[in-house]
Amino acid sequence: MSINQIIAHELAVKIHQIEAAVALLDEGSTVPFIARYRKEVTGGLDDTQLRLLEERLGYLRELAARRTVILESIAAQEKLTPDLETAILAAQTKTWLEDLYLPFKPKRRTKAQIAREAGLEPLMQAILDNRQAVPETLAKNYVNAEKGIENVTEALEGARQILMETLSENAPLLADCRQQIWAQGILHAQVAKGKGKEKEAEKFKDYFDFREPLRKVPSHRILAMLRGRNENFLVLNLLPAEDEERGHASCIQKMTRELKVGNLAQPANHWLAEAARLAWKTKLLPRLELDLKNQLRDNADIEAIQVFAYNLRDLLLAAPAGAKVTMGLDPGIRTGVKIAIVDKTGKVVATDTIYPHQPRNDWDGSIATLAKLIRQHGVELVSIGNGTASRETDALVADVLKRHSDLKFNKIMVSEAGASVYSASELAAKEFPNLDVSIRGAVSIARRLQDPLAELVKIDPKSIGVGQYQHDVNQAHLAKMLGNVVEDCVNKVGVDVNTASVSLLKQVSGLSASVSENIVAFRNENGAFKNRQQLKKVPRLGSKAYEQCAGFLRVLNGDNPLDASSVHPEAYPVVENIIAKTGKSIRDLIGQTSFLRALNAENFTDAHFGVPTVTDILQELEKPGRDPRPEFKSVEFKAGVEKISDLDVGMRLQGVVTNVANFGAFVDVGVHQDGLVHISQLSDTFVKDPREIVKAGDVVTVTVTEIDIARKRIALTMKQGKNNS
Repeated sequence: MSINQIIAHELAVKIHQIEAAVALLDEGSTVPFIARYRKEVTGGLDDTQLRLLEERLGYLRELAARRTVILESIAAQEKLTPDLETAILAAQTKTWLEDLYLPFKPKRRTKAQIAREAGLEPLMQAILDNRQAVPETLAKNYVNAEKGIENVTEALEGARQILMETLSENAPLLADCRQQIWAQGILHAQVAKGKGKEKEAEKFKDYFDFREPLRKVPSHRILAMLRGRNENFLVLNLLPAEDEERGHASCIQKMTRELKVGNLAQPANHWLAEAARLAWKTKLLPRLELDLKNQLRDNADIEAIQVFAYNLRDLLLAAPAGAKVTMGLDPGIRTGVKIAIVDKTGKVVATDTIYPHQPRNDWDGSIATLAKLIRQHGVELVSIGNGTASRETDALVADVLKRHSDLKFNKIMVSEAGASVYSASELAAKEFPNLDVSIRGAVSIARRLQDPLAELVKIDPKSIGVGQYQHDVNQAHLAKMLGNVVEDCVNKVGVDVNTASVSLLKQVSGLSASVSENIVAFRNENGAFKNRQQLKKVPRLGSKAYEQCAGFLRVLNGDNPLDASSVHPEAYPVVENIIAKTGKSIRDLIGQTSFLRALNAENFTDAHFGVPTVTDILQELEKPGRDPRPEFKSVEFKAGVEKISDLDVGMRLQGVVTNVANFGAFVDVGVHQDGLVHISQLSDTFVKDPREIVKAGDVVTVTVTEIDIARKRIALTMKQGKNNS
């Protein structure tokens, strides 16, 4: 099958859909653009299908390129047979392809290679061909001091090395043993031996003597054990089966069958059986152990990266508080609480620092400063970072409300993960050259409440705090996946071209960092964009970039109401057709839900735009530029509960989900240490995937079931049983 046919089969779609999508990707179209504006071309492939297609396309093209290199290499050695070529052309995985190439792969001189050079391969073949013969007798004919073979023992050892290497490079045999161990093998973790290791390795004590079937080890446990091994606290062994000896014997038996070893009373068979045993112990087992550990790690990487991607998507698409004057507070004790106030557009209008906590304890003075700033700037929201001294600072703001009842604002605790990274970044220095690093963090805390997406795109996703073992997984794969998530989220929501930062604009379909900078420069020089057509005047924003980005960029309160919607300029003629046939103006159409829903999309199609596009346009006219993100909600942490020691078993608390893993969800209950709701505690009914119940950013009610202060672990439940009411 061709690459396109393979992908079509895997995605269960028609070949012409794949061919169309591949052509668009190769032309430089992005996944968000294809998913939103080329539905007729691809037969309605959505963004999830397109991301899978893009990933598989890359893998299969790499496979094809590697296949070509391998074929050329073997052909150059004059060893490419028709059967081998057929097998290589049929290989559908990189592992199988490399197994086939193994005997022909250039390598350092091995003992087997030296033995071949000494002319011992015919001896190996003679032993295979004549099972009745005594190997020592056959070997006498190959003793040759000039070639370094001094005696019969050395001749037989050379023949054995050739046979062992041949067995270890037998692709079907490797695949058979690999499959068997994957199905029956056990991963065994033990604490590393050494003085004091147990005490140092306390955080890995769950794995001091841990066994689990290979195929069942979940990704988080694999990554935890690998980290323990990398830090020299754990030793990981791979056992071929629960019954280790039987597992070894089963694979050795596969090898003896490959050699057609029968009656061990025959001298040659006895010698061959011993060669097979040694080949298994010294060649195949170490190779397969390495392969399968790598497979475990790769599988764990894929799963962990996917979980990270889900959490990042949920966080980026979290509900925005909206365009409200917001005060950001970055709590601190000795260094004080940093204050930044931003207006409805996110512009910084005031900054300050107060010292309500130790050692100054200027509580009253801090309240006076906050009240003055809130009143002066009409602050509607106070965003408090959830780091050190956050609960104390939350109490301070509550006291402001109590003492100044005329002030009307809401206080919300937000995650400050990544704020310090952003504060010290080159981007922050460029955006706020005159602000102290610590004040920049307060600005970020304020803005991420107004619009999480617009602010969080400025921070490396790995610093946002929604991944697990993120530094242990494949960094290139992680960066690519997270980049895709950011791109998909930004384009799903859309971007106000007149307020967006360069960081936000460069995530828009078709826009590079340099073109995004040019858009901002053009905006600063010429004023706000009045329509999408003006984008064509931006330096280096060519026709292809315009095609890709125009539908995702919004021009609010501009010349054309459609420019504030997700309707692509190329489809404006469809709207003009609707206007002509209904006799209504564009402003009369917008927002008329009942009228628009009564229209038949088929009546407005043409040669370029079919029912899918027209249907999207009619839906968009109902609520142009509608935000797909949910309604904003905030969490109220329990008063007096500020650290783990304040918790009691049975305590009922509100919290916010910070992270979702395959084994459960982590919840911030306001004590500077997230608690875990295990998957078994998420619901009174069976839960297969935690994301069916919760996602990052959700406000939930939990009950404390267990507290381990020494290990900083909190167990929570979301069940509604009698004991949790």
